[in-house]
Amino acid sequence: MSDEQDKRPRRSRSLEEEIPDMPSGWRTSRRSTRSGKKARKDVKAQERKVKIASSTGRFGRAVKSYAYILGLAIAGLAGALLVLVLIAAAVNGVARWNARRSAGDMSSEDIRAEQDRNNLLLIALEDGRATGFLALRNDAEKNMAYGIAIPDAAFIEVPGQGFERVGNSYEAGPDVSAAAIANFLGVPFSNWAVIDGETYKNAVSSQSLAGVMDSVTTTNLSTDEQSRWQEALDSLAVENVAIVPLPTEPINVGSQTYLDPQRDKVADLIEQWWDVSSAEREDVVRLIVYNGAGVPGIAGTAGQVLIREGYRVVDTKNADSFDYEVTQIVVQHGDESTGGGVRDVLGVGEVVMQPSDQEVADVIVIVGKDYKPPKTTNGG
Repeated sequence: MSDEQDKRPRRSRSLEEEIPDMPSGWRTSRRSTRSGKKARKDVKAQERKVKIASSTGRFGRAVKSYAYILGLAIAGLAGALLVLVLIAAAVNGVARWNARRSAGDMSSEDIRAEQDRNNLLLIALEDGRATGFLALRNDAEKNMAYGIAIPDAAFIEVPGQGFERVGNSYEAGPDVSAAAIANFLGVPFSNWAVIDGETYKNAVSSQSLAGVMDSVTTTNLSTDEQSRWQEALDSLAVENVAIVPLPTEPINVGSQTYLDPQRDKVADLIEQWWDVSSAEREDVVRLIVYNGAGVPGIAGTAGQVLIREGYRVVDTKNADSFDYEVTQIVVQHGDESTGGGVRDVLGVGEVVMQPSDQEVADVIVIVGKDYKPPKTTNGG
């Protein structure tokens, strides 16, 4: 057998061999016997099978060829799409990076000042005792006001007092209350106004802020800022005010009942209403502030100053001694610029690099006798 014969396609030879021969000695006309008709019928049926098998083979080979070509096309298209996706991701990544860089170029102090201007803490007072706090944000662009009503029994870190009922923070002054709530929420609250308890309750229950500023008894707002807030709040319709209670769970400690904030739900509120994500809040430098000077309330006072500049104070307490002449800024997570930022806020301090595995705080501040608190800050 030649090579060319070997290369010829073999077509369903087994089926061809199975075609039955016509029986000999029988007539094959239309008037054939039943056996003849049956034999012819069998032959034709087998021939159809052969044709179908042959066609199927050709069709199968064609399908395989087209599938192969289609596969190459799809692979090429997928590759092109992947390149486009990667390019888009890179462009978006660059855009996000540029946006963050632009925000950084704007200066974090300017950003916080703008945020702070639109935030106001209303403190409800009854018989000289703080009974509730309303953390407000005024969104002039959307003509909306958002608020979180914080009960006096909420258990949070109060600068100079440790973990305590937030209502007790007012005993050290409204500045301490504002610092405690700013520290807890992770958004600035330098501005506060004291109102009567009845006005506070009506505002929360009716979801209306109209007339709230009329009941202000004392505030750190300037006259112009107080007028601006009054105009803004009085002009808001009820449907443009959203006030929700702080999400909490009650906990009993002896005969005392505290309200433990549900931090995940609080984080969701902060992200929705203040546009500050959990990741951004976690990026804030955490501080433990110690009193190393022996001056009552000095750690709380320093903590308030640091909170106003965007730091988070996780604890304040006394140092191992009151003999620190120079304020110590011990950086345990971060670099020298982390400590330098703290020093710039306090105005004094010696930065010490001391890496640590503890995850409670990034920087430990031991306030020394060289620290002089600003006169405008209430002690804690």
